Amino acid sequence: MSPRRARLAASALVALLCSLLLTPAAAHAAPAPAPNCRELSFPVTVLHLAQTVSGTLCVPAGGADTVHLLVPGGLYNRTYWDASVHQGTRSFRAAMNRAGHATLTVDRLGSGRSSSPPSVLLTAIAQADAMHQVVGSLRAGERSPRFGTVIIAGHSLGSAVAVIEAATYRDVDGVLVTSMAHRLNVLGLVPIFATFVPAAIDPAFRGRVLDPGYLTTAPGTRFDSLHSPGAYDAEVDAADESTKDVTSPGELVDGALIGVVLPYSRRIDVPVMTVMGSGDPTFCNRLLATDCSSAGALARSEKPFYSAKAQLRTYVVDGYGHSINYAPNVAGYHAAVAEWAETTVGTPE
Repeated sequence: MSPRRARLAASALVALLCSLLLTPAAAHAAPAPAPNCRELSFPVTVLHLAQTVSGTLCVPAGGADTVHLLVPGGLYNRTYWDASVHQGTRSFRAAMNRAGHATLTVDRLGSGRSSSPPSVLLTAIAQADAMHQVVGSLRAGERSPRFGTVIIAGHSLGSAVAVIEAATYRDVDGVLVTSMAHRLNVLGLVPIFATFVPAAIDPAFRGRVLDPGYLTTAPGTRFDSLHSPGAYDAEVDAADESTKDVTSPGELVDGALIGVVLPYSRRIDVPVMTVMGSGDPTFCNRLLATDCSSAGALARSEKPFYSAKAQLRTYVVDGYGHSINYAPNVAGYHAAVAEWAETTVGTPE
């Protein structure tokens, strides 16, 4: 064979080998089908009043047996779990869907598109009662597919609601607690509370019928209060300000008392995972409050507040404040939650 023909044969062989090697990789890299997302409304009865909890259910294309019921914190609504900014990397909802789990992002009563009862009646206990009814509906498949595994997850006040729900009704398979621990940083709370104003006087809520008891944050204050010490991100700041919501004094008070101060969380008899930002101003302080410097330190701070059945797992989002779903380094947090849900939730202790 001539040298020229030998080179051509060698080139053809290399091309063939490359096509064989690269074709599976390209197929593997193809984007997964989008989840099926739809709006749902759950009728609930709280304090003998008929109310509605609204949410968005997203189920992976192949279906799912596990659903995460995602409860936002005070001053937030369902968008916290599915932020419109940097959605490809920072949406908790999308990350769980990619992991093969369904998600139900809800608006707490009083927020978003859920009912707004008189603020004086709105407590964390009432919110937990409403979530208990939603869990029952997910189990029964009344308004959605029937799910065999239900994880209730919360952010901040939503975590207090999740703790109260799980400890009271014992109807879930796992509890994800984010941005809430059992030792408050009082010095860090004061500046945040100073930003609260009646929602009725904020132009952002014009058109919504809210009584004077509902509170929100003054315009332009959220990044410093809820995201620092994270590096400033103008897109995050704008998105958070544009989707802010309300809370009531009543749910803040009993949420803090029952969910945080009292060891009520020791009643939880299913796996628990706690995730904190290392710079969370509301709970983190090595000397006076919760040690959030590492996952190990957080575990040592939190373990006394949970039973052995909780099999407590911890994770720390380094360098961020209270609203960790907006942190740029959430990939590790998402992966840790998905792994915990797969390997620990629903398995014997």
